[in-house]
Amino acid sequence: MTTRTPHTQPPIYDAFAPHYERALRPLERLLLTRLRAATLRALTNDDDHTRNVGDVNNDDGNNSGNNDDGNNSSDSDDNNGDDSDGSNNSDGGSSHGDSHQRFNGRLLEIGTGTGLNFPHYPPGAHGAATEPSREMLRRARLKPPPAGVRLVQNRAEALPFADDTFDAAFATLVFCSVASPPRAFAELRRVVRAGGRVVLLEHVRPPGLLLGHAFDALSFFTVRLFDDHFNRRTAADAERAGLRLLRVEPHALGIVQLIVCEV
Repeated sequence: MTTRTPHTQPPIYDAFAPHYERALRPLERLLLTRLRAATLRALTNDDDHTRNVGDVNNDDGNNSGNNDDGNNSSDSDDNNGDDSDGSNNSDGGSSHGDSHQRFNGRLLEIGTGTGLNFPHYPPGAHGAATEPSREMLRRARLKPPPAGVRLVQNRAEALPFADDTFDAAFATLVFCSVASPPRAFAELRRVVRAGGRVVLLEHVRPPGLLLGHAFDALSFFTVRLFDDHFNRRTAADAERAGLRLLRVEPHALGIVQLIVCEV
């Protein structure tokens, strides 16, 4: 289950890791903490199978796009587990602040970053949380992760797991910085069993000419500064990769989307 893939350069988020949580703090208070909790709840809710996806292929980015935060920086030590089982601390990270249903199955998080999602994991969750940045993972271990969840240093495009290993997967603010979204989605389809959920919380190219073009211009700079694409259409990318869209919830003028898919 453990593999090591050579990397060409250190992940950019190694340098950003010490400042990451401080930079996100205002957005966490206003919006992201609530949406992180909603993302994890969507893994176990069975009442949202209605298709509510809008026009994900709209050129203006309606209900599509990509993410943010670069928790999944493109180049890295694709090393499985960094100190491996030391991440399975049994007593931290399970302060489930929300009323989750218990999750009976193996769960995969892509781009765990510094572990901001750990408090929202459903009770009983076990599986793996992957992240390409060694420094992000080091900070995630200090949280620590929920019992039964192993931290793995790896890229989303080359997951070190067998086919159909997981019952569900999720990512928050990750696909903006994935080097190849099609490859990452292909990997998710491979490692998540048929019928399993894939839930994404992503910042995307917003709808409308004005906002959409503004984010196109912004992305020109953010990609060069820290590999963050502000104008991706993640819902459309997921559907093109073969995932079935169950619903897409727009937030913050459509700049952030909660995307619920099924393999």
